[in-house]
Amino acid sequence: MALSEAAVLVCFCENRHMALFRRRRSNDPTDSAATAATAGLAAFWEAWPSLRSALAESVDSGAPVDSETSERISALLRAIHPDLDWEIGEAPEPRAGLEDLDLSTDIDPAVLLEQLAALDDPSKLTDAPAYALTLRPGVSEEARIQAERWFRAAPEDDRWLFHPVRPADHDRLSSTVLWDEHELDLSHVSVSMRVDQANGRIDVGVYHPDNMFLSDQTRQAVADHVTMLALGEDEVVRWVGKVTSLAERPLDPLPPTSMPAVAEQMGDLLGGTGGWVTLHGRLPLQGPVEILLRHPVTRRDFPALSLFVQVLVPYTDADGDRLPQESSTTALAELETGLARILGEDGALFMRQTGSGQRMYIYYLDPDSGVLPEFEAALMDWPQGGVQLRTQLDPKWSQFNLARRPYVRRLGR
Repeated sequence: MALSEAAVLVCFCENRHMALFRRRRSNDPTDSAATAATAGLAAFWEAWPSLRSALAESVDSGAPVDSETSERISALLRAIHPDLDWEIGEAPEPRAGLEDLDLSTDIDPAVLLEQLAALDDPSKLTDAPAYALTLRPGVSEEARIQAERWFRAAPEDDRWLFHPVRPADHDRLSSTVLWDEHELDLSHVSVSMRVDQANGRIDVGVYHPDNMFLSDQTRQAVADHVTMLALGEDEVVRWVGKVTSLAERPLDPLPPTSMPAVAEQMGDLLGGTGGWVTLHGRLPLQGPVEILLRHPVTRRDFPALSLFVQVLVPYTDADGDRLPQESSTTALAELETGLARILGEDGALFMRQTGSGQRMYIYYLDPDSGVLPEFEAALMDWPQGGVQLRTQLDPKWSQFNLARRPYVRRLGR
C-alpha cells in the first residue's frame, strides 16, 4: 500500500540524534499507580499460603467463601487495581492428547500405559490441579495489564490454576446451571451473530427456550454468561459490541461454540495476511521508505508488554534509493530473528521502518521479565554502524499509537 509524504512524515525520523541506549523516564501519572500495583502484587502472593485452604474448602463444599477471606482477597486485589474482581471454582478437567505422550526410548512402559489410559480417562491424571482462581479485569485495559502481571508473578502451586482473565469454557456450555431458582440446560442455547465490519464488532443474540419464564435481568445475565463461556473475557472485550437476550429462536440459529470462528473471521477481515501490513512511501529529501506494521493489534493481545523500546539500526549495503540490499538485508533478517528468539513471550515487534540507510524498530517488552539487558547486548555487536536505543515505560502504548495513527486511518481502523 502506498502512502502520501504527509503520512510518512509523522514517523520517528527526528530521533536520529539520540544517544546510544538512552533511558527516558515517563512523566505519566500512572507511574505511581504502577509502583503501588507492584507492591500490591507482592502483598497478594505473600498472603496466598494463608488464603488457599479456605478457598479450597469453599469450592469443595459449594458454599460461599467466608466473609473474612473474601474481604481480604478483594482488598488485596484492589491494592493492585481497583477494577479487579475475582472468582474461584473447580479447575477444568485436564485434556491429554497424543502430543502429550512421552515417546522417548527410555520411557518406563508402565508410565506409557498410564499416559495412554489418560487419553480415554483424563481423571487418571492425578497430579492435575483441582481448583482455579480467576481474575476479572472487565473492560479496563489498565486492570487487564495488572491481571497479567499478577498471573506472571504467581508461584508454583500443584493444586491451583491461576487465570488473569476468564477463559472460554465450551464444556460448561453443555452443563446445567441454576439461575434465580430456574434450572437451565445450556445445551439448548442458540445464538445469532451480526458482524459490523465497519466498527470491527459482533452483535450477539442469545436464545434459550426458557427465556419466557425469566425476568429481563436474569435473561440478560444468562446471555452475557453464555457469551463469556463461548469466547472468554478477552475476546468479548475485543470483538463483542452488544449482547441481547432473544425472546424468539433466531431464524438461522447457531450453537454458541461457533462464536470463536466468527471472531476469527472478523480478525482475518481486518488484519490482512498474518496480522501485518506492508506500506511504501517517500520522505522529502530522503527518498523511499518501507513500513511493516502489526495490524490490527489491541492492548488485549499483549497485556504484559508495557516497556516501549525504539531501536535505530544503520546499514551499509544499500541500493540507489538507500534501501538495504544483499548483505545488509541478510544481516538485518538475522538480527531480527535473534532478537525474537531472545524475547520469546516477553516482548514483540510492533513496527519497522526502513529508509535513508537505517531501519527503525518499535518493540514492546515486559518490564518485569528482565529480558531488556540481553536484548540490548544483542545489539552491541552490530557491525554496520552504531545502534541507538531509547526506552520508556508506556503502558498505554502512546508511542506506538502516535506512530501508527496515520496508517491505521488509511487502513480503515
